[in-house]
Amino acid sequence: SLRDQLLVHSMGRDVTAERDAAAALKETEAQLRQSQKMEALGQLTGGIAHDFNNLLQGITSAVELVRRRIALGRTEDLDRFMDNALQSARRAASITQRLLAFSRRQPLNNKPLDVNALLLPMEDLLQRTLGEGIRLVVQRASGLHLALADESQLENAVLNLAINARDAMPEGGQLTITTRNTRLDDAYARLHPGVVPGLYVAISVSDTGSGMPPDVMERVFEPFFTTKAIGHGTGLGLSMVYGFVKQIGGHAHIYSEVGTGTTVSLYLPQADAAEASAEEPVQPAPAPGQGEVVLVVEDDPAVRLMMLSVLADQGYTTLEAADGNAAVRILESNASIDLLLTDVGLPGLNGQQVATRARECRPGIRVLFMTGYAGHATTHAELLGPGMKMIVKPFAVEALEQAIGKIMSR
Repeated sequence: SLRDQLLVHSMGRDVTAERDAAAALKETEAQLRQSQKMEALGQLTGGIAHDFNNLLQGITSAVELVRRRIALGRTEDLDRFMDNALQSARRAASITQRLLAFSRRQPLNNKPLDVNALLLPMEDLLQRTLGEGIRLVVQRASGLHLALADESQLENAVLNLAINARDAMPEGGQLTITTRNTRLDDAYARLHPGVVPGLYVAISVSDTGSGMPPDVMERVFEPFFTTKAIGHGTGLGLSMVYGFVKQIGGHAHIYSEVGTGTTVSLYLPQADAAEASAEEPVQPAPAPGQGEVVLVVEDDPAVRLMMLSVLADQGYTTLEAADGNAAVRILESNASIDLLLTDVGLPGLNGQQVATRARECRPGIRVLFMTGYAGHATTHAELLGPGMKMIVKPFAVEALEQAIGKIMSR
C-alpha cells in the first residue's frame, strides 16, 4: 500500500560540543571582565588605604578626646567630637559599600541608566583614587537622557579611565568628567566605520597630562598594549572599555594632544531614543550667509572638506589652511576675513595662538574654536573673549551650522 511505501528521511547532528564551546567562551569572557575589575580594584587600594587611615584617625582621636573630657568632668562640647566620629564612620562605611558593589561578579545587564545619578556616588571614590594632587571636576548636563548600559561595567569603565588619567598626571593636574546628549550623524559615521548614526549619551573623561603621540593613540584600544612598565598594568583596561561600549551598540573615541592632555569619550545609546527624537527642540534654521569669508583651519583633510562644504552650502565664501602657520600667513595678508573657524589642536601654532595673532592684526574678527579635547570646554572657557565661541567634537552638521549662525548673527 501507499502507507507501506512511505519513507522518512532524517538527519541528526550532535551540537553538544558547539554548545559547550559557546558556554566556555561566555565563561571566559565573564572571567576576563571580572579579572579586569579586580585589577582596577587593586590599583584603587593604595589611595583608598591612605584615606581610610585618615577616617580611622578621626574616629580614634574623637573617642580619645571624649574619654579625656569625661575624666576631667568637661562635658559641654562632647557632641562635636561624637559628630565627627560618626561622620568619619559613615564615610568609611560608604567606601566599603561601593567597593563591595564594584567587586561583585555579575553578568551583563543592560538597562536604562541615569548617568548623572551613577556618577554622583562615585565622586568620593574617584577623588580618593586620584589623590590630593589631582582636582576632580564633574560637569553634568541638565536634561540628560537615559543611556542603555550595564551599570557595573559602566562604573568599571569610568574607574579605568580615571586610573589611566591619574597615571598620566604624576605631577598633578585636573580630571574633568562631562556628560551631554549628542547626535552622531551620517557625516561622522562615514569617517568612523562601525558607528551607527543616532542619539547618544556621551560621557567624556579628560586629563591635563602629557598626552600621547598619534602612533600610540592609534593603538590604545588594542588588548595588552600598554606604555606602562612591567608590573604596572596589563594593557587590558582600555580594550575592555572599548569592548564593553561596542557590545552595547555604542562608540568609544579618544583624542589626545601631546603636552595638553587626553579625552576619552564613551557614546552610549540613548535608552529613550525614540522619545528623545520627538522631544528634541526644533532649532530655527540659521540665517544663510551673505558671502561672508570664513577661514577654516583644520589639519584633518576629511574634516576640513566637510566644513568647507557646509559653509559653501550655507552661502559663505571660504579660505582654508591645514596648520597654524599657514593660517597666520593668510590672516596677515590683505584677504577679507569675517570668521576664523579653527581647531584648537594644530601642528605648528595651536588654535589659541592663531586666534591671538588674528586679533592682533584683525581686532574685530569673530572666532569659533573646535576641539576634540573635552577638557578645553572647562580649562579654556575663561579665555574666550567677546566674539569667541567653542564647539566640542564630534558635533553634528546641524550643530556646526547653528554655532556659525549664532556667532555670525547680524
